[in-house]
Amino acid sequence: MRHLEKEVTIYDIARKLNLSAATVSRGLKNNPAINQTTRKKIAAAADEMGYRFNSFASNLRRQRTDTIGVIVPRLNSNFMSEALAGMEKAASEAGYNLIISQSHESMIKERKNAATMFNSRVDGLLVSLSYDTTSMEHFAPFIKKGIPLLFFDRASGYKNSPSIIIDNFKAAYEIVSHLIGEGCSNIVHITGNQSRDIYKKRFEGYKRALEDHTIPFRDDLVFINNLSRQEGAAAAEEILKRPQLPDGIFAANDVCAISCMQTLKQNGIKIPADIAIAGFNNDYISTVAEPNLTTINYPAFELGEAAAKTLIQQLTNSSDLENENALILKHQLIVRESTRKRQ
Repeated sequence: MRHLEKEVTIYDIARKLNLSAATVSRGLKNNPAINQTTRKKIAAAADEMGYRFNSFASNLRRQRTDTIGVIVPRLNSNFMSEALAGMEKAASEAGYNLIISQSHESMIKERKNAATMFNSRVDGLLVSLSYDTTSMEHFAPFIKKGIPLLFFDRASGYKNSPSIIIDNFKAAYEIVSHLIGEGCSNIVHITGNQSRDIYKKRFEGYKRALEDHTIPFRDDLVFINNLSRQEGAAAAEEILKRPQLPDGIFAANDVCAISCMQTLKQNGIKIPADIAIAGFNNDYISTVAEPNLTTINYPAFELGEAAAKTLIQQLTNSSDLENENALILKHQLIVRESTRKRQ
């Protein structure tokens, strides 16, 4: 059985140095009332004895933990890694730490994560919803307790909780209009769960672009899946079975778009001559795929940074966003070789 050493306290340090516990406590906090020589002795003894400052107890007294909780669908995503880097930068600059968890695209896991964050007494919570989340009730304790809650990327429209997103409708409209401008009129759309606002808006942008260019919308050209690499390949296999191939594909993320493109190429389809393909997010892989992928630049780092800054502004009472639905970040259409049919 492993022996657990007793935690060192300020009383242990006080006995070792023959000082009062109050003097040791002040010295550890660099209180100028304690002379510098004594402060150095206290610090040296604390270090030697393995003393650990009990930040949890201190935070309980202050009614804050200086931590922000973050729940994301998955960590193995270039987009989410960039967003988290932006959050960490903003949080660190403001003196906050991040506690990060992933839902693995499961509402059940997301619910458990939210409970853990609540019980860990985070000062605020940033959330990108899982793929299959249908209820927001697990976030109700945060609202009831007055803990700031902000959604990013996958927004919710949840009460008293702002979101930080891009204009997904406009971005999709632009990319589909670009495909039409390159001569495409039979355009497949691979999208995600329509209960997630970002995919719903991209789908609506796709339909509006077709409508404005007098191209009939067809249900059979829409694939709804989880937008994974595997689903991208599966969509390509399904497309290849059809008697008439599409001349354009718009996938709602780059991973799915590139997987679809690779499978089509392996089956002799020329990109973009036979089928032009566009994605979404401007992940790093979009620049190394062959041909390079046309996509929408979704500024993930800036998204994360803005989300953390906005939440911290709420925590410091310098901003009140409860009556605002969303903050919209700018996006950009990036045209690359995968859609240049007219070149």
